[in-house]
Amino acid sequence: MHDALAALALAAATATPTPTPSMIDPAKVTPGAWGFVITALVAVVTIVLVWDMIRRIRRGRVRADLLDELEAERQADGAVEATETDDASVDPDEPTGGAQR
Repeated sequence: MHDALAALALAAATATPTPTPSMIDPAKVTPGAWGFVITALVAVVTIVLVWDMIRRIRRGRVRADLLDELEAERQADGAVEATETDDASVDPDEPTGGAQR
């Protein structure tokens, strides 16, 4: 154990090498104006696509809600008609659709 700690202390005590200066021109490494333009275009296209997707999802939800409401109204109308039909079969002398006593 003592040998492992000594090796670790020796490794920590040694100087880390400094990077050698390179001969690369920093202007050639940066993306420049074209990189900025392309990145900006990708960002704008992404924002437009997300906006359109949200609009389409919202439109689909509204349509689904309207269809649900129409189906509920149809079922309610069907239930009323079934109830009137059942009432007429119980008391055939009473006219349908209307006057209750």
